[in-house]
Amino acid sequence: MNTSPTPQHSPGSTHGTVLILAVAGALLLAGCSGGPDSGGTTSAAGRAGAGHLKVALITHGANGDAFWELVQKGAQAAAAKDDIDLTYASDSDAAGQASLVRDAVRDRVDGIAVTLAKPEAMKGAVTAAKAAGIPVVGLNSGIDAWRSEGLLEYFGQDESVAGRALGDKLDELKAKHALCVIHEQGNVALEARCAGVKKAFAGDTDLLYVDGTDMKAVTASVTARLRQDPSIDEVVAMGAQFALGAVKSVKEAGSRAAVATFDLNSSLVKAVQRGDVQFAVDQQPYLQGYLAVDSLWLYRSNGNFSGGGTAPVLTGPAFVTKENVASVAEFAADGTR
Repeated sequence: MNTSPTPQHSPGSTHGTVLILAVAGALLLAGCSGGPDSGGTTSAAGRAGAGHLKVALITHGANGDAFWELVQKGAQAAAAKDDIDLTYASDSDAAGQASLVRDAVRDRVDGIAVTLAKPEAMKGAVTAAKAAGIPVVGLNSGIDAWRSEGLLEYFGQDESVAGRALGDKLDELKAKHALCVIHEQGNVALEARCAGVKKAFAGDTDLLYVDGTDMKAVTASVTARLRQDPSIDEVVAMGAQFALGAVKSVKEAGSRAAVATFDLNSSLVKAVQRGDVQFAVDQQPYLQGYLAVDSLWLYRSNGNFSGGGTAPVLTGPAFVTKENVASVAEFAADGTR
């Protein structure tokens, strides 16, 4: 995945922001002050009222991927509330993402929020940030690596649990043969999802690796696989845009397969409402961006951190189906779900 588009500086919907503020407050107030060595320290200059902190949000997000736009909107909402100067950068190449972290260290930011899609490649950059006294929190990817890399907090979904939950759901729906489509090989979160599906699902689970930066190629690859194996009755996508592409693939292949997915956006919500997509597993990317940025402000301004430095703050999984999709449709239309 490549650098995501320049974010629009909008906090998102009023309804979404109020909800996130309430959840964020409850989660973060439950944390303790003090804690393990994060590489960053609080000081008189960093306590409440300091304002104008510089925070860098650095992800492995793809160009034009609506999922990462949701993460950015949540981060922007927290930055606006906390008077933070927020910058966003991304690179799908792990070495490039690590370089972006080192750039943020050189810019002397006050905090870094980072995804760990490929943890080993990020270790040196995270260590450099800690050595410079910059607190680092994790979000979205790297739930099994954030503590070993010394991050202060983590906000996201346990992808193995989410995968197993989806596998159980496929059993409920009487599926027999699933095709799990991974759009970024080596991404620990995506690999864990499909591994979880395979572990829980009683039917057969095949993996298909595709190039997520080329949607036409993704659609063509899925179409070809469905034509090759008519026994596939479920396509499991790793993101909303890939699920919508899979819907096209099913039609082009003349397949009987249904489509399910992880993650959602406004277009995916409509697809669930129409019945084109059976369900989505929502990890709340807006919430991940919001909590990650807000947690850095709370740590710098008041020494707070969530989870006691040992437990992640989970933002999912939750199933969005045709039966309950109306409850999130309004927020999705506002661009916050």
